[in-house]
Amino acid sequence: MAVAVATSIGFAVTPAAAFELFGLRLFERDKQDAAEDVIGDPQSYGVQVDILGSDETVTGALNGASLLVADQDKPASGAAGLIAKARADYQRLLAALYTEGYYGGSISILIDGREAGQLAPDASLADPANVQISVDPGPQFTFGRAEIVNRAPPTDDPDDRVASPEDEGFAAGEIARSGAIRRAGRLAVEAWRQQGHAKAQVTEKRVEAAHNQNLLDTILTIRPGRKAYYGPVTIEGNDRMDPDFIAYMADLPAGGEYDPDDLKRAEERLARLGVFASARADEADTISPGGALPISFIVQERLARRFGIGGTLSTVDGVGIQAFWQHRNLFGKAEQLKLEGTVSNIGNSLDPDALTYKVAATFMKPGVFTPDTNFIASVAGIRENLEAYTRTAVTAKAGFTHIVSKNLEARMMLTAEQARFNDPVFGRREFTTAGLLGGATWDSRDDKKDATSGVYADVEIEPFHEFSFGNTAVRGTIEGRIYRAFDAQKRFVLAARLKAGFLAGSPIAQTSPDKLFFAGGGGSVRGYAYRNIGIVTPAGTVTGGRSLVEGSAEIRTRITKSFGAVAFADFGNVGTNSFPNFAQTTRVGVGLGIRYYTSLGPLRLDIAAPLNKRAGDPDFAVYVGIGQAF
Repeated sequence: MAVAVATSIGFAVTPAAAFELFGLRLFERDKQDAAEDVIGDPQSYGVQVDILGSDETVTGALNGASLLVADQDKPASGAAGLIAKARADYQRLLAALYTEGYYGGSISILIDGREAGQLAPDASLADPANVQISVDPGPQFTFGRAEIVNRAPPTDDPDDRVASPEDEGFAAGEIARSGAIRRAGRLAVEAWRQQGHAKAQVTEKRVEAAHNQNLLDTILTIRPGRKAYYGPVTIEGNDRMDPDFIAYMADLPAGGEYDPDDLKRAEERLARLGVFASARADEADTISPGGALPISFIVQERLARRFGIGGTLSTVDGVGIQAFWQHRNLFGKAEQLKLEGTVSNIGNSLDPDALTYKVAATFMKPGVFTPDTNFIASVAGIRENLEAYTRTAVTAKAGFTHIVSKNLEARMMLTAEQARFNDPVFGRREFTTAGLLGGATWDSRDDKKDATSGVYADVEIEPFHEFSFGNTAVRGTIEGRIYRAFDAQKRFVLAARLKAGFLAGSPIAQTSPDKLFFAGGGGSVRGYAYRNIGIVTPAGTVTGGRSLVEGSAEIRTRITKSFGAVAFADFGNVGTNSFPNFAQTTRVGVGLGIRYYTSLGPLRLDIAAPLNKRAGDPDFAVYVGIGQAF
């Protein structure tokens, strides 16, 4: 059996308050303490809701809108507080009826048999008071006329296209929901804004109900205003950050046509710097006679330095400790320096040579060549103790990453490594390697930690030369993941993953083991030990191969708001040739898992067993982590 647990710790000083951890309420005040927050004598009450008809949508909307219903377990602030809450409910319930297209309804709220709207604030009430809410929704209305005056002209630019109000329910014959009217106004305004009219607005909204026909006639008039172009960009709230660099990263060139998508991208780009707690674009109230629209970015900087500690616990790898220190803004242009160290395998042996170590330093400079291009350089010292090999190495990497679009990112790096390996198959060997590493990632997932839709794809190619044996080789991987929900509430999700890899130009015996392919472990084939699926030698030991095919499939079910279950199957095959030939046995693991959903992502507990177990494989393995397995 293998069990792995990871933790991290942070500290903050905040006012005392209740919070929830794994479904338990901690530091929560009791009801007597809560009652002390009530102004005046607490006024308790019971509430009954009667809605004519049986439409579940309308019933749910009305119950969800009522403050009296929502707060019935808490006393009101005296009789005046209860009466005020009831009076507020008239408008809330009316708005809920409008939301569902009911414009001829009637609402009655009685407190101890008297209409709440006619009670004086100092009226005497029973304790508890009896509240009766009665609603007759009346007939549901449809749109007779649904028109927009001064609509934006059609555009050939796909980036400027906006959903049609008709597709959102604003059309003759559709149910006349108030939300459809609001959405139609927003979409009509946004269509003009996408074409450079920053101050477009709804100037008139005519809504007339024909009660004898149950029709609602709605006419929205749009005033687009003049076209806008970017004026001066100013920065507010910065401390150490260079304001010219912030404006450069925002990338709003003076004289360029206004586009709200540009402002959104600028805010996202500034957020990616990691320097700001918040960064918001603020448009000037008016456009100048020449068409210039000044833009201000209001920022709030984080503390420049941060550090963190964490730990791991595994019955296989023992105890691990990680720590890092980071400077987020070295020279005023969001340059980052991160120093980190890891020690693991503590407890399995008292011999320091049996431990796994890593120390690393990473420097990142954003905004090189373009606002979406970063320069990254890193150096690391590693001593790694695995069942398949022991590795002592110094690695270096330098190059660029570039964000091509919202979903696509590319990278190109120079790499170098000096390493010594010791393994049971080939003994002690040394390798000196230099090469290029290029790759691209497409990510359209709706949530990186708990995706329910979208696609993830990654391609990486690494040509390199190894100087000790004189081999020039190329290593490549491609991985794809797809996610699909089968219901509107996204309670049932199918997730699938497939990965393939190849190595050409270098024989196994003359290739450093970290360039070869292994499978097995929590991120690969669950139920097997980490990197323990490979080429099995006649002596029964395992070494890496020159090809890899592995995949996973999961059926994820969300049982309640907080808990879910997963059934999964993983497989992996490592081959001796550059392209898969499946001469080696494909290893398969299956299992079940539970999920506890938190704001940080789902807490994951998986139990997996190997289907075609070998001597030395565990009977089952347990995996714990944050986020889905893939």
